[in-house]
Amino acid sequence: MEENSKKSLGLMDATFLVAGSMIGSGIFIVSSEMARDLGSSGWLLFTWLMTGVITLFGALSYGELAAMFPKAGGQFVYIREAWGKLPSFLYGWTTFTVIQTGVIAAVGVAFGKFAGVFFPVLVDETLLEFGAMKINGANFVGVGTILILTFLNVRGINYGKIIQAIFTSSKLIALAVLIVAGIILGISSGFFDENFQYMWEATSTKKQADGSWLTTDLTTVGLVIVLSTTIINSLFSSDAWNNVTFIAGDIRNPERNLPRSLFLGTFIVTILYILANVAYLGLLPLQGTPFEGDFVYSKESVLSTGIQFASSDRVGTSAAFMLFGQTANYLMAILIMISTFGCNNGLIMAGSRLFYAMSKDGLFFRKASTINRFGVPAWAMWIQNLWAIVLCCSGSYGILIKFATFGSMVFYIVTILGLFKLRRTMPDAPRPYKAFGYPVVPFLYLVFAVVICVSLTVFTFWDTFGSIVLILTGIPVYYLVFNKKDQESTLDQGLF
Repeated sequence: MEENSKKSLGLMDATFLVAGSMIGSGIFIVSSEMARDLGSSGWLLFTWLMTGVITLFGALSYGELAAMFPKAGGQFVYIREAWGKLPSFLYGWTTFTVIQTGVIAAVGVAFGKFAGVFFPVLVDETLLEFGAMKINGANFVGVGTILILTFLNVRGINYGKIIQAIFTSSKLIALAVLIVAGIILGISSGFFDENFQYMWEATSTKKQADGSWLTTDLTTVGLVIVLSTTIINSLFSSDAWNNVTFIAGDIRNPERNLPRSLFLGTFIVTILYILANVAYLGLLPLQGTPFEGDFVYSKESVLSTGIQFASSDRVGTSAAFMLFGQTANYLMAILIMISTFGCNNGLIMAGSRLFYAMSKDGLFFRKASTINRFGVPAWAMWIQNLWAIVLCCSGSYGILIKFATFGSMVFYIVTILGLFKLRRTMPDAPRPYKAFGYPVVPFLYLVFAVVICVSLTVFTFWDTFGSIVLILTGIPVYYLVFNKKDQESTLDQGLF
């Protein structure tokens, strides 16, 4: 950390952390559900483009805050400086209970599931069962990856930096190869012509109570509603770009390198995500029909299901099948395992710095404020990852991910509102970098984010309700446990 360790991360390292934390398994899966929601190639690409614009606007806005407060904890610090301890604690509370740990758990289990392509026993057999909760080998593999990455990262940031560089560069290259090959083959496949012939005719395909699927044309109002809700899928795939701010204390020249890495990382991923979907549209028909019975990869079955009904929503695997045939399932599994492993390394490395900063403020376990002989907040990392392991085994992480994405959006709004407040309350504070396009770009981000959050609350109420409840439960925790006037509080006893 900044007090006791040499700053080890340069601009490229920080950029790898942004890109590597963003790219997990989502880009290879979520386009299938989005295609069912929109039924249109034009609107599918538009949604991914809007996701990129929103993410870039957020990153450009965060750059000013990152340059003002280049400290471990990042977003937690920005919220604290703008709004005080309670809002910053609520952010940290939500990040610990679900945003960071829930994503670590989900990404770990995703690694295990794709390892099941090579070792089917991992996913075919339930090892433990408690009511509705079922635990199989994929859960344990997820736990194993978390433990391995934690062990490596607590031995110094250089281990985490090397892992991040290797796995992020590997998945960027692999994704680029898939894109280039897909677009080249797509030019001669005829699917570009088919998919773009009626590219703005939007339809929504939903499963009915009797198990059948119903496709309806979307009106203008219906399209706006669907766009503002289905975008949560692409936003989830593009999230975690803010993680680099947590680790500011380990970045060389953070006033300069943090804003640059935020822009470069989000820009690179945005371009890759849009081009990946172009490649999908060149290799597969957008429209498809559900496959009845056990799915077996063949050219006929892949083309009949299309993007909309790709087996288990694995549109990336279906696209790869059109390029590489029967080996596609294994190649894509390897790619996603590389992607998720690198993603979790970034999340684990960065998240611990946030909880370290919280502890320094007396808002987290006392032990988390200590660093080990390698200059790493090992206690913070182990506490973070032990909770992620609990979530790995709970079977509830799928629901938690929905909570996490909405919760992230809420606190992005809070943070960028803080940018406006700090311009007013701290006008003379040094600002090595000023938010690009201020006030227009940050304001547009707020407009987009508020519209999405309101739409999700209205039209997917129960998913967002859980997230709101989770955030609000932090209020009694703050007042009962952490808001102690007497410094000799329970925080100073043992772990606390």
